[in-house]
Amino acid sequence: MNAARQSQMLDLVAVTAFGLESVAQRELHTLGFEDAKPFGTGRVGFTGGLEAICRANLHLRSAERVLVRVGSFPASDFGALFEGVRALPLEQWIGHEAAFPVSGRCVRSVLSSVPAVQRATKKAIVERLMEAHGVERLPETGPTYAVEVSLLHDEATLTIDTSGAGLHKRGYRTSVGEAQLRETMAAGLVLLSFWHPGRPFMDPFCGTGTIAIEAAMIGRNIAPGLRRSFASEAWPQVPSAAWREAREQAQAAILPAIEHRLVATDIDERALSQARHHAQNAGVEPDIHFQQRAFEEVRSRVGYGCLITNPPWGERLGDREQLEELYRSFPLVLRRLETWSHFILTGYPDFERLIGQEATRRRKLYHANIQTTYYQFHGPAPGGAEGPREKAPVFGGLNEKAERQAEMFATVLGKHARHLRKWPERGITCYRLYERDIPEVPLVVDVYEGHLHVAEYERPHERTPAQHADWLDRMMDTACRTLGIERDKAFLKSRGRRRGLSQYERVSDAGYTVVVGEQGLRFEVNLSDYVDTGLFLDHRITRAMVRERARGKRFLNLFSYSGAFTVYAASGGAQHTTTVDLSATYLDWAERNLLLNGFDDERHELVQADAMSFIESLGPGEKFDLMVIDPPTYSNSKRTEEDWDVQARHTELLFAAGEHLEQGGLIYFSTNFRKFKPAFPESLVTREISHQTVPADFRNKKIHRCWVLSRG
Repeated sequence: MNAARQSQMLDLVAVTAFGLESVAQRELHTLGFEDAKPFGTGRVGFTGGLEAICRANLHLRSAERVLVRVGSFPASDFGALFEGVRALPLEQWIGHEAAFPVSGRCVRSVLSSVPAVQRATKKAIVERLMEAHGVERLPETGPTYAVEVSLLHDEATLTIDTSGAGLHKRGYRTSVGEAQLRETMAAGLVLLSFWHPGRPFMDPFCGTGTIAIEAAMIGRNIAPGLRRSFASEAWPQVPSAAWREAREQAQAAILPAIEHRLVATDIDERALSQARHHAQNAGVEPDIHFQQRAFEEVRSRVGYGCLITNPPWGERLGDREQLEELYRSFPLVLRRLETWSHFILTGYPDFERLIGQEATRRRKLYHANIQTTYYQFHGPAPGGAEGPREKAPVFGGLNEKAERQAEMFATVLGKHARHLRKWPERGITCYRLYERDIPEVPLVVDVYEGHLHVAEYERPHERTPAQHADWLDRMMDTACRTLGIERDKAFLKSRGRRRGLSQYERVSDAGYTVVVGEQGLRFEVNLSDYVDTGLFLDHRITRAMVRERARGKRFLNLFSYSGAFTVYAASGGAQHTTTVDLSATYLDWAERNLLLNGFDDERHELVQADAMSFIESLGPGEKFDLMVIDPPTYSNSKRTEEDWDVQARHTELLFAAGEHLEQGGLIYFSTNFRKFKPAFPESLVTREISHQTVPADFRNKKIHRCWVLSRG
């Protein structure tokens, strides 16, 4: 090859995934190719000498491969295609022994058959090379020059691939993990973010570590192609000295270890083991701190970092409900990183809806022919350099309105606490302190002997999920500070309007229980694990009524829950008690409450059964003098054929119960269902006593409705 040929400027193309064209363009500009410019989908054109082939292959992070563009021409039929290919000076690149596989693609062109286009192109190349080299056969045993013929709008372009294996194959990833991100895409995500080596970095779904490794290589200025070879290294047209010089320059440009290690976490220890191995291969293991950690545990003590991640989005989590639950947790977890920016790639289409807010920017990217979106949430810049808009956290934050609400909440809480300060002296240490008194603060606050149980009721608001979580934290802190209660002794629950979940819904496994007193009796309450605690405070008076009437009586407690009514009946001198619930967990709870108060003999029977089934199983002569029926509004169980609905089924239940009520006996029936329309059996005399049974500490006098029923 003569000197003129070596110094000739080449028409080159960097191929990228859709959406990364501008990233590759910036990379090329940084490398000194100032004329780099995107054209078409996934193509960035630039010019350079033979050394450009070496530098582009070694340094490009977001490009898939580097091509030499041999020529373009119109090709609306096979004749034009054949003659156009045959007219190109392919012999300048492809020697008489070289291998030249041909691939093709056709987009919006008359010639739409890719195999036919490939065959015509191959035949034209063969004729050109045989004539140019003066040979009768082409053995294709030498270096490989992979040719691509591309037709777009009847314009044919012929290119030769200088890279060989795709540039995403850096050489450090020797094992395959589940749903791995391509190295080129991972590098593109980092280059599209605000991250640089001076800022903290985190990937909480790091998998086999690709994003963190690519970031570390960027931070260290390690050329991604240093650990691999390229097809054009075997070409005689590209001098070996050019490759050697390019590699030496790249090696010399590597920077020292990153001062602040990157953080990469995942719940899968096997994936982390692969990640550590890959980082070691890439030469950046000291720059990355890999740790096994669940996403919900994400936090950082440092500020102004960048979280860049590719979370599960369908392939790695087969359960759609589980996936949506994970996405809904994003704002609640990421709000802890108040000053961070967040960059999240996912192919899940409803991501913004699930997290409850829109991204600052979004970019459509194609990964392995799957459309994904790169959601960018721009947090505050260090020092507020990006202006007032950037001072607020991405997820969460409180405004002046929230602070005013907290002040009003504190005022009302303090007022109620002073009003009820003498209740413990009367034997009432568990009571309601606040019940949605301020419409903008729809909380219910109950005191349980130095503990707080706070329930949130749904109400429309303009806060994002993360802002609402911060708001709830502010209200909880306000309540604890106002009442002088330690924060770890306050528990928050959410009471949504979700049909199909009973009042006993489990929400945690923390198991925080305490024993509290009520009117001389002791009860175990669980403040952490259920929507309700095990002691319904609104039935304090009703329980006292049962105790007053229990002496010498046979007592039945249906839907017993934790057995509080049974304990009151036993303390009132009941001859025998029967406690019925379908849940073994609640029967064990009821038994513990009986034992707490010294009732441990055989007179107190515990039965695991559905309430209706139990009544129907009783013999004609089995009677009770006193019953309590306090069912949930709605519940379902795999153990029963029918769901329980208090409106639909209370009539048949009360009729059946009435058949086993002694003459002169009483049934206390109660419900919390606000739309309840009683349809009591005509065989029972009914009297509503709701106004007598709602305690004074309950602002909502319709917290329940209660009747006394007796045989007519």
